[in-house]
Amino acid sequence: MNGLIKYLKGAIEEFKDHVEWPKWSDLQSSTTVVAITSIILAIFCFGVDWTFAKALQNIYSILVGLKS
Repeated sequence: MNGLIKYLKGAIEEFKDHVEWPKWSDLQSSTTVVAITSIILAIFCFGVDWTFAKALQNIYSILVGLKS
């Protein structure tokens, strides 16, 4: 138990004294970049999914048409 307390105290000291936290403006700009990138990636994935779905529908309709 003593080792755990020593570890936790060391971790708290590390966070308080040795970690260089980013500035608020840096966090805001990074968040904006991540949000925009996520939206672009979501739109791209939607486009690829929609395109493949339409392509498969066309292929299935052709195959069903050949069967009739």
